[in-house]
Amino acid sequence: MEPNPAAARPAKSSEQPLEDRLAKIESLARQVVESGGFDLTVSLSRNQPPEAAGTDFESPEFILEFSGPDANLLLERNGELLNAIEYVVLKAVRLDEDHFGKIAFDCEDWRRLRLEELRLMAQVAAERVIETGDAFPLGPMSPRERRIIHLALRDQPRVRTLSEGTGADRKVVIMPASEAKS
Repeated sequence: MEPNPAAARPAKSSEQPLEDRLAKIESLARQVVESGGFDLTVSLSRNQPPEAAGTDFESPEFILEFSGPDANLLLERNGELLNAIEYVVLKAVRLDEDHFGKIAFDCEDWRRLRLEELRLMAQVAAERVIETGDAFPLGPMSPRERRIIHLALRDQPRVRTLSEGTGADRKVVIMPASEAKS
């Protein structure tokens, strides 16, 4: 019987469950914090999603929380550094992008507050589109934030959403439902 070379190779990271990668994710985030000279602590916990969140909006299974005197640095410019650390760490551990939504990096409850802000923004923009009949483009957003906008309005029969643009300039456009169908 010939040996199976595939059995000797480690599983691809996308085939490994997220739980098997959590220690590496936490360790690498700590290394980034230490190497960057930040005065922050890092802690990983299982998320207890609020009942109101249901399955409509992102409710990650795990939260990697940053706290400490330098927390404000992570949140400047709409959480740009927090998002960058999250992206780099998850890419560095070769976490499949399908699993990115199962873990979120947060600081001072910023992600939850941003979720509420985006949901409100989506509702206000949708009301404006319904009143005026004109499409309303939102500013450029990350893929995670665009997804939140799309989900917030998916059951609104009078408006439709679409993403347009490329790269960092990609944004959501909210338009009347009748316009989207034509």
